[in-house]
Amino acid sequence: MRMLLMAQMDTEKASGAVASGSLPEIMQATMDRLKPEAAYFVALQGKRTALMFFDLEQTSDIPSIAEPLFDRLGAQLTLVPAMDFDDVGSGLGRLG
Repeated sequence: MRMLLMAQMDTEKASGAVASGSLPEIMQATMDRLKPEAAYFVALQGKRTALMFFDLEQTSDIPSIAEPLFDRLGAQLTLVPAMDFDDVGSGLGRLG
């Protein structure tokens, strides 16, 4: 299932990761794990935020995705099912 992962990083922990040079490694490891179809990095609500669209094969994969971001960046995570335009059209086609 296509998912949106929004990871809002704790400013203090993320700043420490920037200072130590580990932030790119953490993000690269996450990208390697998820193989996102798209990834964006933004400032949202005053926090460093990663937005990644990826395919979640099994819900049991969530802990292995989330724990490094919780532990190393103090991230607040949001996982949301996401559709592309074809998915919306297919879903609307089943309405009635």
